[in-house]
Amino acid sequence: MPSVVILCTGNSCRSILAEALWREETRGLWRCASAGTQPAGAPHPLALAVLAEEGISVEGLSSQAVADFAGEQFDLAVTVCD
Repeated sequence: MPSVVILCTGNSCRSILAEALWREETRGLWRCASAGTQPAGAPHPLALAVLAEEGISVEGLSSQAVADFAGEQFDLAVTVCD
């Protein structure tokens, strides 16, 4: 199964939205994670609200640190911040 990690600074909004959308669009055909270099500690409530409003699952979404994935390999890394 191909895998992707989506990176940003806080892992609270943009990367969380991207992770949820990637999962939704690929329908479980990709292993998808997101992380931040300075994680906020939790997804932003408005990001979760937008996803829920669109009927996209927010289950399992959390703000994680890049270091949490040390040693893991991904086929693709996407950054959504500077």
